Amino acid sequence: MQLIFVSLLAHSALAGARITTSLYALSLHASEFTIGTLIALFALFPMLLAVSVGRVIDRIGIVRPMLAGCAAIAVGCAMPSLIGGLPVLYFATILIGTGFMVVQVAAQHTVGAVSASEQRASNFSWLALGFSISGFCGPVIAGLMIDHAHFNIAYLTFCMIALSALALTAYGRLCRFHPAAHEQRADSGSAMQLLRDKELRRIYVVGTLLASAWDLFTFVLPIHGSHLGFSASTIGLILGCFSAATFVVRLGMPWIARRYSEWHVLTVALMLAVACYALFPLMRQPAAMMGVAAMLGAAVGSSQPNMLALLHHAAPSGRGAEAVGVRITIGNACQVVLPLAFGGAGAALGLPAVFWAMSAMIGAGVPSAWHKAFRR
Repeated sequence: MQLIFVSLLAHSALAGARITTSLYALSLHASEFTIGTLIALFALFPMLLAVSVGRVIDRIGIVRPMLAGCAAIAVGCAMPSLIGGLPVLYFATILIGTGFMVVQVAAQHTVGAVSASEQRASNFSWLALGFSISGFCGPVIAGLMIDHAHFNIAYLTFCMIALSALALTAYGRLCRFHPAAHEQRADSGSAMQLLRDKELRRIYVVGTLLASAWDLFTFVLPIHGSHLGFSASTIGLILGCFSAATFVVRLGMPWIARRYSEWHVLTVALMLAVACYALFPLMRQPAAMMGVAAMLGAAVGSSQPNMLALLHHAAPSGRGAEAVGVRITIGNACQVVLPLAFGGAGAALGLPAVFWAMSAMIGAGVPSAWHKAFRR
């Protein structure tokens, strides 16, 4: 439970800082490409370091890496609250994104390491529920703080939340657990060994498409909502509806997992995400946007517990955290490339083209998942 609460606090700070950064940059008259660059920086160093962090966690356990991760988030959130302007955001986003990546790898590996195979999807659902709560609270807190106080107060609030996660990690009971002790270490090898495994590669591709659907939504929606004249609070509520849907579907995941396989759930999630991205450019009213956002939240929210369960089942013994690190590296590579590419495309072609391009990209993963779910 403490692990879930620490993850919830760290993710609240990340989710709130992401939307605060987008809206703060917009208030400084930054272009879509500049905002895309800032959002990409949340993922740049996580992309480069996730595999190495996973190997370290496999070797030394979770406590010291999680302390470092929470501290980095706190410092990253404190910087814009003390130093105004666009340049400081480049450094802050790097610290916040990298710090959260460390917490994420540690938490996901720990749940997989201590769970029996038949319980992994359900246990990952409980961890994912924490992320759903934080995914709702972060944007809503950000919107309220921006509308009723100021951007620097919003950043300071998320700094305090990250410091709470740091204190709970330092003085809680997490130090009693060492994930590496639960597994026999496999022979070391490169990350490419994991990618050469056909089953792991399929899991990585499908998981990355659905994670990208989540991440691109949090990047594009503030820009799209701003262009439609929505207030920061309205944008925060739309993101909150998205996160509330992820919470509801994850709450029901233990029941779903008893009736449907992981690949059945992932196939349906992909198809729903395709439909949502096709519909977004047609939505002009906040209520309609909230409905489609909730449908997308249900799709991507159902995917993560099932994808992580498949990943831990397929990963070599003793390399669980490294396998999680590879997944996060691939996902963050997309988080670096997609905001830059779609930010440039949005500036050149308009946001509808961004939504429809994402719909097509997600749709490319449906045949692979369908084959695993419904092959005879």
